[in-house]
Amino acid sequence: MSAQAPSSHARVPRSTAARLGLAGRAALVAAALLGALAVLIGFAFAGSPARLADGVVVAGVEVGGLAPAEAQALLERRAEALAGTPVSFTAGTQRWDVTPAQLGVKVDWAAAVAAAARQGEGFGPVRGYRRLHTRFFGAAVAPPTRVYDAALTYTVERIAAEVAQRPREAALVLDGLRPRVVPARTGRSLNRAAAEAVIVRALASFSRAPVGLPVKVERPVVTAADLAPAAKQAEVALSAPVRLALGPTRWRLPRWRVAELLALPKNGVRELSIGGPRAEAYFDRLAEVVSKPARDAGFASNGDGTVRVVPAVPGVELDREATAQALLGAATRPQRRVAEVAVREAQPSLTTARARGMGITHVLATYTTAYAGTSDRIHNLQLGVSLLDGALVAPGATFSFNERVGERTEERGFRAAPVIINGEYEDGIGGGVSQVATTVFNAAWEAGLPIPVRAAHALYISRYPLGRDATVNFPDLDLKFVNDTPKWILVRAVAHGDGISVGLWGAETGRRVVSQPGELRETAPPPTRTVLDPALPAGRRVVESEGQPARAVTVKRTVYDRDGNVLRSESWHTAYRGEHQIVRVGTKPPERPAPPKVKDEARERPAPGTAPAATTPAATTPAVTTPATTTP
Repeated sequence: MSAQAPSSHARVPRSTAARLGLAGRAALVAAALLGALAVLIGFAFAGSPARLADGVVVAGVEVGGLAPAEAQALLERRAEALAGTPVSFTAGTQRWDVTPAQLGVKVDWAAAVAAAARQGEGFGPVRGYRRLHTRFFGAAVAPPTRVYDAALTYTVERIAAEVAQRPREAALVLDGLRPRVVPARTGRSLNRAAAEAVIVRALASFSRAPVGLPVKVERPVVTAADLAPAAKQAEVALSAPVRLALGPTRWRLPRWRVAELLALPKNGVRELSIGGPRAEAYFDRLAEVVSKPARDAGFASNGDGTVRVVPAVPGVELDREATAQALLGAATRPQRRVAEVAVREAQPSLTTARARGMGITHVLATYTTAYAGTSDRIHNLQLGVSLLDGALVAPGATFSFNERVGERTEERGFRAAPVIINGEYEDGIGGGVSQVATTVFNAAWEAGLPIPVRAAHALYISRYPLGRDATVNFPDLDLKFVNDTPKWILVRAVAHGDGISVGLWGAETGRRVVSQPGELRETAPPPTRTVLDPALPAGRRVVESEGQPARAVTVKRTVYDRDGNVLRSESWHTAYRGEHQIVRVGTKPPERPAPPKVKDEARERPAPGTAPAATTPAATTPAVTTPATTTP
């Protein structure tokens, strides 16, 4: 059998053919995809870049397909048409109508359209893809908005005030003498920050549908269940009378009185207590009965220039808090409804030990001045002395007359009396208090204390020591002295039958004061004041008041210590103004003489052949004149 020769066309294996078929189909699919992509890209580029992409919405208005200028004009027209149309904002059943014009809402439509245009911008295919996305999925643009902040704040605050409703806490009240629980109630408040955003956004839109405002619910802290124990206590407290006891003394409190003293839970309070204005008034009256005020330590003169300490005496005072707790405990017990009144020792403000530690052992100086002037002036002296008495001056401290006595007013009891104002005597509230200051000044002078602040009277007053007077006026003119001793100084001021006295008590200093008054010199004649007097004949001058010349004096004070050394040497120069001489000058014009009377001879001559008739003189009234009287 002979071998067969090979064929010139070899046969392709089946697996290779299959692979070739898949590759072809893949190429076809790829070509199809490329074609579809090209179609899509072409479709994307079909839109005009000069118009806004389809699907763009500005403030709820579809502006796709419009040119930017057209879109802006459309939006502006609609906004202008709605500027006066309100949006209704609601919270529960309440409603408030607000227009864009009221809050000055201004929308930048040009900026909004520019933002809408950017939704379809891009180069080539990018722009196409963006526009396709906007067409199928849409793009909402919120326009930039401006608002008048003050108007917005005012509107939101007004709405917040009307919305606000505080939560009501459960409370316990009385119906007669029966306790009743008032249930709690939720409250609400406006979320101001969120409300502002909601209002501005709604007014910038073209919708006029009602808009709900964000409201927060506020819940009460105390509920009716929380007050159930207190309500039970109140029932027991008002079930029967209560008694207070202090030693053998008893006070019965009937049920109505217990009701007055109870402080029922309210405003977040959960517990029953004793308190309130009526309880305070009751304890005030009880304190007057059971309390005895403490007496401060004092000082008294021994009559020989030395001073002793008068010991303090403790008192008794009502312990209000402890008594209230005892009363509440007794009232909330069904039996043994008796409460002990709590008292405690009342300590004096100035204890005996502290008074002794002040070192006040001697009378340093005392000065007295006599009463002068009206009863109102004397009243002011006595009032000023009472306010001055008891002042304590620490070592190294400065005493101020105005700080101690205070302002001189009618409300504080001072009266109108003569005072020197601008060199003239006039009535003023507190007139006469300067005499108290003069008395203090001379006491400090005699005690050898430094006197850094002192003002003299404007006019010379002869009843005071020469050059040693002082005047005060609240708050600008003051009198001050310094306690330069190592111990405290006590100011003792008293009013007696014919004057006032001021004493300075402290530690013995051993000082000796030498005063050398100078000569009272006239420095100018009295100033003259002329007063026109129509009752005096013209040219007549009458001196009504002689006045006083201006004067000046220098007084020297030398203070020696206990060893005879000069502690200080001072010269006090005082200048007094002159008092006006009052001269009245007449301005009455001279009287003009009456004209002479002319006789009527024809009437007086008798008719021929007749006897002269008897005549009766006419009745006249003599002129009565009062001579001008002058007082020389």
